[in-house]
Amino acid sequence: MKTDIEIAQEAVMKPIAEVAAGCGMTPDDLEQYGKYKAKLTDEYINSLSDRPDGKLILVTAINPTPAGEGKTTTTVGLGEAFAKLGKNAVIALREPSLGPCFGIKGGAAGGGYAQVVPMEDLNLHFTGDFHAITSANNLLAALLDNHIQQGNELGIDTRSVVWKRCLDMNDRVLRNIVVGLGAKTDGTVREDHFVITVASEIMAVLCLATDRNDLKERLGRMVVAYNYAGEPVTASQLNAVGAMAALLKDAIKPNMIQTLEHTPALVHGGPFANIAHGCNSVLATKTALKMADYCITEAGFGADLGAEKFFDIKCRMAGIKPDAVVLVATIRALKYNGGVPKTELSTENLDALKKGISNLEKHIENLKRFGVPVVVTLNAFVTDTQAELDFVKQFCEERSCAFALSKVWEKGGEGGIELAQKVLDTLEHKKSDFRVLYDTELPLKEKIETIAKEIYGADGVVYASAASKQLAKLEELGFGNLPVCMAKTQYSLSDDQTLLGRPEHFSIHVREAYVSAGAGFVVVLTGSVMTMPGLPKKPAAYQIDVNSDGVITGLF
Repeated sequence: MKTDIEIAQEAVMKPIAEVAAGCGMTPDDLEQYGKYKAKLTDEYINSLSDRPDGKLILVTAINPTPAGEGKTTTTVGLGEAFAKLGKNAVIALREPSLGPCFGIKGGAAGGGYAQVVPMEDLNLHFTGDFHAITSANNLLAALLDNHIQQGNELGIDTRSVVWKRCLDMNDRVLRNIVVGLGAKTDGTVREDHFVITVASEIMAVLCLATDRNDLKERLGRMVVAYNYAGEPVTASQLNAVGAMAALLKDAIKPNMIQTLEHTPALVHGGPFANIAHGCNSVLATKTALKMADYCITEAGFGADLGAEKFFDIKCRMAGIKPDAVVLVATIRALKYNGGVPKTELSTENLDALKKGISNLEKHIENLKRFGVPVVVTLNAFVTDTQAELDFVKQFCEERSCAFALSKVWEKGGEGGIELAQKVLDTLEHKKSDFRVLYDTELPLKEKIETIAKEIYGADGVVYASAASKQLAKLEELGFGNLPVCMAKTQYSLSDDQTLLGRPEHFSIHVREAYVSAGAGFVVVLTGSVMTMPGLPKKPAAYQIDVNSDGVITGLF
């Protein structure tokens, strides 16, 4: 069986200008990074403004398990299947982070015969967007510490600095550090922290900005510290906005690559859904909606995180409305949720399936709260039995969800025809009545509790004393009317990753809250979720190499 990277390296890619031509674009509409990847020009994006929007299809999933679900694979394969049916579709994805690529998760280009290429470029440096975001983030950190060193005109309380440095790598020893050691000229000694780049507020800002002017306004609003009077100090007050925007000049432009079957793909931005808002850029999604009749996009991790944030943060801010949702699951993952060890998932076990399908059931219920039609798809494995498939199909149809088996990993677009037809039929016969979950005018705690109870299924929320004070302070400062971005483990509906299936009689534990004023939401940290992950005992990096011809191996 070929690996994903072997399949990708054997693919015959079209020049990206040729792929773009299929969308009615000319070479002048692209800024090419080699033959196979490009950024869209400002002029091209502006030229689309009068076009009507296409249909918006969101791909999400059940809670991820070690057994795998294949959300990105399904997104890519669905786009390929639309093309095979003669439909004009563009897919919109996030860019991968180096952290999980060298850690445990691997890359994020899809899999099998449903991948975007060039996958090595995408999973590594790509067009440099993440490097630009990292540089802008750390420039702001340097300007902040320099301001304190040069007299601290703004009266910044060094015990109340909230801006963190970042790095696009899993590096646990940087979570909590001390800076400014040495001579007096080396700065003020204080505790500092690093987050992974995908958790940086600048990543969220870039992904929610509608243009450069909006980007600069959002960058200016970012809170970096508090002064001795307890008032927020912003990036604008540090005169950092212009220089950061200059570093992000090209990063704000969406990137275009292709699937193995040459379907156009816009890949732009990459906030994690467990610690950030988990969606690709608003600019890429809105551009894709103008470029094609159908935009197929995804939201990170399970629907309790990615989809909820897609609806309540991204759609609310961008003024877009999804027309349908594809909910991805696998028989293996459902059995894992039913208590079957990873080593025994290849054996038929209807009892475990009946128990574990409660996770799928909860996600179906959650998605229906937003008024969007749901299509459930099972990402097929050769070990799936007909009895297991029949059970899930009946389960979904009893809940008024269309159902389709997906074989895109094995067969590419051809393996997604059944799913594509079900999605098209749903779009034709079921109208989306999209609505957000909560009103932003509600108090912050009420918004948090709404998500905890209605989406996670919790009995309630327990707040650490510090978190309650932080939430009260944020409301006092005027940030109470922002949506909330929940930082929570992706592995469970609860904040305890060991509670699989559909947990009951649990509480969500909020330990910290802070404002991302530029992004426009309040981040709420629950359980033990980390904003700087660590590497596993045997990182994926051990297997990655490059030969004398420059061919990369072991990326998957």
